[in-house]
Amino acid sequence: MHRPQRTRHRKSRSLAVVAVLLASAALVGCSGEDGPEQSVDAFLSGWRSGDLNAVGFVDPTGAKVAAADVAREIKELSGELAETPPTLTRQGKPEVQQNTATATIRVQWALPGDTTWTYDRPVRLTQGRDDAWQVIWEPQLVQEQLTSGDRLGLRRDRAPRAGVLDAAGEPLIAPRPVVRVGVQPSEVTDIKALTRELDTAFRAIRPAITPPIDVSGLAKRVEEAEPTAFVEVVTLRDEAYRQIKPRIHELPGTKFSTDELDLAPTREFARAVLGTVDPAQADDLAKFPDRYSPGDLVGHGGLQGHWDERLRGAPGLSVIIKRPKPDGTLESTGTEVFQREPQPGEPVRTTLDVATQNAADQALRSQRRRSALVAVRISDGTVLAAANGPGAAGENLAFTAQVPPGSTFKMVSALGLVERGAVTPESTVDCPKTATVDGRSFKNSDNFALGEVPLRTIFAKSCNTAFVALAPQLGPDGLAVTGRTLGLEGQWQVGLDAFTGKVSANGGATEQAAAAIGQGTTVVSPLAMAAATAAVARGSFTPPKLVVEPTPEQAGEPGPELTSEAVAAVRTMMREVVTAGSGTALKDVPGDPVHGKTGTAEYDDNPKNTHAWFVGWQGDVAFAVFVEQGGSGSGTAVPIAERFLRALAD
Repeated sequence: MHRPQRTRHRKSRSLAVVAVLLASAALVGCSGEDGPEQSVDAFLSGWRSGDLNAVGFVDPTGAKVAAADVAREIKELSGELAETPPTLTRQGKPEVQQNTATATIRVQWALPGDTTWTYDRPVRLTQGRDDAWQVIWEPQLVQEQLTSGDRLGLRRDRAPRAGVLDAAGEPLIAPRPVVRVGVQPSEVTDIKALTRELDTAFRAIRPAITPPIDVSGLAKRVEEAEPTAFVEVVTLRDEAYRQIKPRIHELPGTKFSTDELDLAPTREFARAVLGTVDPAQADDLAKFPDRYSPGDLVGHGGLQGHWDERLRGAPGLSVIIKRPKPDGTLESTGTEVFQREPQPGEPVRTTLDVATQNAADQALRSQRRRSALVAVRISDGTVLAAANGPGAAGENLAFTAQVPPGSTFKMVSALGLVERGAVTPESTVDCPKTATVDGRSFKNSDNFALGEVPLRTIFAKSCNTAFVALAPQLGPDGLAVTGRTLGLEGQWQVGLDAFTGKVSANGGATEQAAAAIGQGTTVVSPLAMAAATAAVARGSFTPPKLVVEPTPEQAGEPGPELTSEAVAAVRTMMREVVTAGSGTALKDVPGDPVHGKTGTAEYDDNPKNTHAWFVGWQGDVAFAVFVEQGGSGSGTAVPIAERFLRALAD
């Protein structure tokens, strides 16, 4: 009776062993060394390194695929992204169903401009007869819309560039009408005669409106063109075209088309201050390879260059699919698989007033020497105009010149002397022909002498020798102290590179004498002198402002209230410069009374080499005029000031 029972016990033990073995086999199949997780991880590692020999591959039909072929195709599919393989991570464990498995991987591409493109892709695997897990290879594994032969490509999408705005918030660069002047070869009767007529007409256009136009190659271009082609000669602003329209409109063969281009109000309008916007140059691409690409628009000089990053915004970036053309080049299929939208630029708002700037540009138009004119609103320090004459060739002398101010600095010297009680406008001061300090001789312009006359006459006639004699009463640093109350040497910024001045201090007797008449080591910019003149007119210094949005980081602090008696005395003397002194050409200018001071500044050891200056104000507008190597202030700078003020009055 016991034997059947022993048999049952043996069967139970056998079933238990089989169950344990089956369970063990199941565990090995899910997490053993040859499981799908290890195959996926090996695939991801090989994708990045380019070596997939540790991974087995089959295509969707089950046919084996060589690992080297997969590595090559991944690189080809990656296209323009191939040099920066993506970061690849497995997301969780694969899902296993019998002899197939599916894993999710995360693909992260590092794109230009600190942009990341991230997406998930499924990786399918199958278990072969040898129990090894093989990756099922197909192009969609790299990106779901890829097929064999496709390539990933990059496209930069330019952001809309913002504008530089005037004081009213209107763009200074805006679409303006132009006329394209061209020639149709089939209608030309005499190309030599036509070229002469066009050349003569173009030369009649004012240089301020249009630069010189070269037509020397027109005949050859017409000869080589199709008979009915439009051979463009030049694109003119509408105002320039209207100047010469009667001379060219009926010439045989001429054709005209209208258009609009983004332009400043005039060709000369604040050119050095605004800067230019041009296609990226070789220097731009070499200096900032991660910022610019060929074809990008880049700001150069002035506000366009200084605020380029703000104005240009951030370009967009798209990942597109391309395919090879028969000639081997790639073309877009029109499929976009990723896009980072462009970020439009932000505008830069300035204080420039169009009417005042036009008046300043017109005043300098005929001045061929390097020159500048800055106008500042007295009541709040805003820069209304910053003009540079044609001779400046794009340099912003208005803000950055570092030159001696000459006799315009007698405005500062006189203020310091009166504040210290050394003199009053009625004090009698001797004005000899020459004065000698420690062996150095100082003289007046044209060697004039006035004798003993009131300080106001000394100031109006700009007597150097009298101020040389008064210099010791300012002390070694008194001139610098007074200059700083007018904003000179100040830590103020206007949103564009600007020189705030450097005033002589603690020099010897000769240096003090030279500094009192705006010579020696004292150097200023027209902007700094315009702001100092506005301070005298207002009674205190207010930092000048050009860019108001965004606000410059260091806009500067207002200066102290000037001594009322002293500043009133200087104002009276600056009025007398116009009524009875070196600036009398301005006494009949329409509008409010003009106050000012002329300046003739020596800049080397030859007294014949001088810069011309005039600083002054009328109403709420203070200004400074500077002409490099311009001779005398009264002879060169005053006429410019007169043209400026008369243009404002019109």
